[in-house]
Amino acid sequence: MNSQTPIYLFAGGRGRKIFTTLSNVRMIIKSIGKEKPKIAFVGVASLKDNWLIYAFISLFIKADCNCRMQRVVMARPDADIDKAREVLQKADVVFISGGDAEAGMQILKGKKMVGFFHELARQGKLFIGVSAGTIMMSTEWVRWKDPNDDSTAELFLCLGLVPIICDTHAEKDDWIELKTALSLKGNGAHGYGLTSGSYLKVYPDSRLEAEVDTIVRFSVVNDKIVRQADLLPRNSHQSTNTGTL
Repeated sequence: MNSQTPIYLFAGGRGRKIFTTLSNVRMIIKSIGKEKPKIAFVGVASLKDNWLIYAFISLFIKADCNCRMQRVVMARPDADIDKAREVLQKADVVFISGGDAEAGMQILKGKKMVGFFHELARQGKLFIGVSAGTIMMSTEWVRWKDPNDDSTAELFLCLGLVPIICDTHAEKDDWIELKTALSLKGNGAHGYGLTSGSYLKVYPDSRLEAEVDTIVRFSVVNDKIVRQADLLPRNSHQSTNTGTL
């Protein structure tokens, strides 16, 4: 990561929350101050580069943002990975969409793209993730070999562009998947739950900033999941919106 470039992690959500999220994505794209910036859309988690999902998100981002969006197609067996790398390299912003984080990571690993994403981050490329795209940029996530057997839960590696474990818009489920991931990590592990509509800015110097809504924090202490003080947005008077890893 470039020393000046934060990575933006969006929770996303359903209903109106997704429109709030896309509005804030537009705001961040505009803030880079470049005329008609290029956005590379990575949709490997979205039903394996589903065109309709790309069209929907692209439509709403471009509705009030003078930018160019281009799909980075990688999921197909015959995908042109050299072209995908070229699109990513020329882009001003890399946008990673939601869906299934594990499926998305399987594709990126299979296409040997993980190292290339790290190189883009070192160059200072602006990264924005939403929902599963956010999870994919973290260090690890959890899966179950058998969904009906909790003993089969295990961690799998993600991109690791940000040095945290996080989950998105899972407040109604009491962050059960995040807590499971932290339990597998063990004592000293920390995790962040991005509530629906919120987003988190992660700086290379380990600073974290909550935006729009609460970011919940958990730690593993003496083999127990402990809720820590929430990271609150800047418009809240209850706490600071900044923290460190």
